[in-house]
Amino acid sequence: MKFFIDTANLFEIKEAYDLGVLDGVTTNPSLMAKEGIAGKDKIMAHYKAICHIVDNNVSAEVIATDFDGIIKEGKELAKIDDKIVVKVPMIKDGVKAIKKFTSEGIRTNCTLVFSPGQALLTAKAGASYVSPFIGRLDDISQDGLDLIAQIRLIYDNYGYGTEILAASIRHTIHLIKCAEIGADVATCPLHVIMALLKHPLTDSGLEKFLADHKRLMDKRIRKYDLRITKLRF
Repeated sequence: MKFFIDTANLFEIKEAYDLGVLDGVTTNPSLMAKEGIAGKDKIMAHYKAICHIVDNNVSAEVIATDFDGIIKEGKELAKIDDKIVVKVPMIKDGVKAIKKFTSEGIRTNCTLVFSPGQALLTAKAGASYVSPFIGRLDDISQDGLDLIAQIRLIYDNYGYGTEILAASIRHTIHLIKCAEIGADVATCPLHVIMALLKHPLTDSGLEKFLADHKRLMDKRIRKYDLRITKLRF
């Protein structure tokens, strides 16, 4: 499974990258606004800065919702860097734009997907990634993980190459379950990735190992000091 970080914060992206497990970044207008990034030039420059940190797969979202506008914005974003994946909403003109982008060799990520039917259209249009939002489904009392399983079955049935990018991941259980079901990618905040490091038995085991090591070293030092004392006298 690939790990993407869902943020526009350069420090968080760098920290995840330095961990050695980061495969990409997803962003959206809300995440850009959270970092105080506004205005076309600043947004473009920020995407370029993200591309300088990671090796590949930087999802940059269009704002337009009409076909011509999506195409225009998408092509501008794609020119920033070869690492850019144009993020397009699951709407009629979005699907049409994905088909167009695909025919021109521009990678795409279809976002705001909440049903198997939407995921099927995404794959038919040739998107590189489909982004089902599992956390938001959970928020309205639907099991978002069921959607991942349905999409996995459909894509496997027909050999679609679109990768399932599980989004709106809220915690480590979401992440682990997505891995079990067979999502190709999980995008999540930094704290979810870092939480995978934690287990109380790891902490207690390391504490015991270090304590045992310290006792052994203290014992050796005492024996050494005793030998030196005897030699002196």
